[in-house]
Amino acid sequence: MQKVKYLRTAITSLLYWIILAIRLPFCDVVHVFSASYYSYLLSVAPVILIGKVYGKQVIVNYRSGEAEGHLANWKLTTTPIMRLADAIVVPSDYLVAVFARFGLRARAIFNLVELDRFQFRDRDPLRPVFLCSRLLEPLYNVGNVLRAFYLIQRHYPEAVLTIAADGWMKGELEQLAKDLQLQNVSFIGRVVFEEMPDLYDRHDIYLNASDIDNMPASITESMASGLLVVTTNAGGIPWIVTHDETGLIVECGDYKALASNALRLLDDPTVASRLARNARESARRFTWTEVRGTWLQLYHELMKKTAPRNNVIVSSVK
Repeated sequence: MQKVKYLRTAITSLLYWIILAIRLPFCDVVHVFSASYYSYLLSVAPVILIGKVYGKQVIVNYRSGEAEGHLANWKLTTTPIMRLADAIVVPSDYLVAVFARFGLRARAIFNLVELDRFQFRDRDPLRPVFLCSRLLEPLYNVGNVLRAFYLIQRHYPEAVLTIAADGWMKGELEQLAKDLQLQNVSFIGRVVFEEMPDLYDRHDIYLNASDIDNMPASITESMASGLLVVTTNAGGIPWIVTHDETGLIVECGDYKALASNALRLLDDPTVASRLARNARESARRFTWTEVRGTWLQLYHELMKKTAPRNNVIVSSVK
């Protein structure tokens, strides 16, 4: 059964819906983490509908940077069902504005970063050792990271780039690296979360070329770890990175600017040190200490509307 793709999805979804129907009557608040498109349809919409059938308070914690396309193109299964949720929480004011355009009220609460897990290291001297850990899919445009690295390597032949992710474009991107005759590029595949702090510590500059985004954990974790961030201005990124204060931001699709800003850091260690320290301080905004009060306030608001059973179900959808 596990080898039959659509049969596996159908059976897994059915079992998930049955579990929801059994467990939700005993809970007061249902907190569901949401991606977009089919993930939302199969795993989030049922939570909202079943939760409301039982009269429960439902929080939709929407994480996807593809929200605008999802809301615009899947109107029948998104807006009407999301209106039933008691609260929609998103990681940035960027998505608050996106949801507002579709008549949906959302509130922003940052995603979390565990500062004690990601130890800050001052990059002195700053080395041309680059990292990108975005999925190898079109919206993250890792091809432009490779194109930027080609320009960087013309100035720093010893430069190193690690691509720490998987995705269906891996073969195409490996071929692009060969066509550009890049040296010192490694595709190491997906790295588990527990090993990410060490991976960050081994690199000095984080390159991100995404075209669509929200609040990528890879950027906030890089900020916490002392990596210099050079990124596009996709989606919610300008809400977490301030150009020339906590990182360097370029327009989406401009790999030449991505390269020139990376070179600026390597050529000016004073700027690099300032940005890294500012970024570490800025990352404190994303800690549990900072966001805890907002979450507790939301839960208290919802609990006032129901006779408490002292239970919460958290459904995680990625």
